[in-house]
Amino acid sequence: MTSESKRGIVKERVGKVLSNRMDKTVVVAVDRLVEHALYHKTIRRTKKLYAHDEKNECNIGDTVRVIETRPLSRTKCWRVSAILERAK
Repeated sequence: MTSESKRGIVKERVGKVLSNRMDKTVVVAVDRLVEHALYHKTIRRTKKLYAHDEKNECNIGDTVRVIETRPLSRTKCWRVSAILERAK
């Protein structure tokens, strides 16, 4: 899930694009499964990440891979590295 570069370990996440209405920015929903501490039921947790999309290529519903980067703005510290699957 993480890759090694000369600057250290880089976080990677896979998620679905929720919004592309901003210029060069997309909102990506990243899901993860966690177990409830008391009831031991698996729960889906969703986190919204703001990611930099340099060429405005992403559309709503696309599955993308994002990698962590330096802060690009107040909310953006992720960058779209690849579009894995286009929305149908």
